[in-house]
Amino acid sequence: MEGIPTIMRRSSLAAVAALGSVTLLLAGCSKADDGKSDGEIKSAGADAATKDVVNASTEKGGTVTYAMADVPDSFDPGNTYYAYMYNFSRLYARPLMTFKPDAGEKGNTLVPDLASAPGTQSDGGKTWTYKLREGLKYEDGSPITSKDVKYAVERSNFARDVLSLGPNYFQQFMQDGDKYQGPYKDKSPEGLKSIETPDDTTVVFHLNRAFQEFDYLVATPQTAPVPQAKDTGVDYVKKIVSSGSYKFQSYTEGKQAVLVRNENWDAKTDPLRKQYPDKIVVNLKVNQSTIDQDLQSGDTLIDLAGKGVETQTQAQLVSDPKKKANTDNTYGGRLVYAALNTKVKPFDNVECRKAVQYAIDKVSVQTAEGGSIRGDIATTVLPPDITGYEKADAYATEGSKGDVAKAKEHLKACGQDKITTNISARGDRQEEVDAATAIIASLKNVGIEASLKQYPSGKYFTDYAGVPAFDAKNNIGIMMMQWGADWPSGYGFLQQILNSAAIGASGNTNLSQFENKEVDAKLAQAIASPDIAERNRLYAEVDKTTMDEAVLVPLTYFKVLLYRSPYATNVVSTAAFSGEYDYLNIGTTKK
Repeated sequence: MEGIPTIMRRSSLAAVAALGSVTLLLAGCSKADDGKSDGEIKSAGADAATKDVVNASTEKGGTVTYAMADVPDSFDPGNTYYAYMYNFSRLYARPLMTFKPDAGEKGNTLVPDLASAPGTQSDGGKTWTYKLREGLKYEDGSPITSKDVKYAVERSNFARDVLSLGPNYFQQFMQDGDKYQGPYKDKSPEGLKSIETPDDTTVVFHLNRAFQEFDYLVATPQTAPVPQAKDTGVDYVKKIVSSGSYKFQSYTEGKQAVLVRNENWDAKTDPLRKQYPDKIVVNLKVNQSTIDQDLQSGDTLIDLAGKGVETQTQAQLVSDPKKKANTDNTYGGRLVYAALNTKVKPFDNVECRKAVQYAIDKVSVQTAEGGSIRGDIATTVLPPDITGYEKADAYATEGSKGDVAKAKEHLKACGQDKITTNISARGDRQEEVDAATAIIASLKNVGIEASLKQYPSGKYFTDYAGVPAFDAKNNIGIMMMQWGADWPSGYGFLQQILNSAAIGASGNTNLSQFENKEVDAKLAQAIASPDIAERNRLYAEVDKTTMDEAVLVPLTYFKVLLYRSPYATNVVSTAAFSGEYDYLNIGTTKK
């Protein structure tokens, strides 16, 4: 999941915790005060939200305001692939399973949402059955049924020519998923036969192979119900039918979204959501420096993208003890890396890719991103807080500052003494632009001339870096990327960036277009194994093979520095969503 989860090593994947009320999180916490003492804002202290819920409160009312420097890929729960949208969409789109609102690694706890319990597996993990909660309703009062869940999966995974932004796991793993054309082309009443709905509260998934982590897969917003009669394809984003605690009051593309309480949401069917604020406002295309200022003044409570404050603001916050006390700095299960395009010459030659590995001064990249507070030097594909990580450095250089001589040796072995290429980055992410600029300087030292091409993050995967034909036409040999786990395991991290089956004509996240039968086979073997230790061993082997093939350059294990508004209540940084604050129950003291 791009842009996407922890502070410590993730907990065992074997346990799927029983559902507990979020009110347990608030036990022992006092009601939020007015946020002031002696004219100053109170603070729980630096990193407090990575350990527990901060400013816990059951008070209702007010407006929680979000802001973002660009626009999301989509508010449509079936057509999004950013961690922050997986997080935010739960306010109006309930998946079968989701993650418990809790701090740090505890946020990785998987709990039922639309479903009444975790899935029941049979046939060795090839069949998964879910029962929906009783009494579920949409915003218009109509009942939510299992057929709506089935349809949501069909539209989001099998109509890739219409909705291309989300992952394609279901397409890969459902029986006959490679043959089904999606609901916009296939008008047959039964739809995809491998998803059955024997009654209105039961949905059964028949897979083409064992998938031991399937409960994590149905936690994606692609399982949030969509009534077929209300679906308008790519235009559904203009009128999304809510199944959550909030519904859209208005949506102005590229400018603003306003959500209000869904009066047909019933707390008896939902032990997770609390419906605290009266209104939620999302302002788009706001200058990042303005967002950083507004977070401190209280005019904005949450930076929707959750990528952390910009470098200049970071310096101001960490140098002022009072301001630093309102920050949270944590790992997010993310890797910042440069993807090397194996389909664009000369990077189709592994020796040229190895030249790039040795050429890059990673310290200069880390500095450009904002220093060690924004990430540690990376040497592997898997971050240290993802299961399957093993410490290694296939292209070690002194002080991680690169090795010009070794880079030139590999260029010579590649039959090149000079390369001209382009490097892509998201223009609205200044730290990414700065990191790319540092890479360009390193490459120049070894004879690789790279020019920076900037594109908007909202269309980075649909129109630019994620479109193989565009990359080939525009000689984009290197692509800046940040990646977080779709769910907390090696498979949840690796599948969509390394498996050849994940490569698509648009919305592609395997930016390197890496096709390796050994990697594909080991990922398939891992996900079928009920033995967690065996899965982790295979994830580590996939990591090693990928680095041997030099298809991406690990730059930093990303850390996020978030400013925690003292005007926000129920604030908790969760590993499940890249260290972002959990958006499910944030309220405000500003009325």
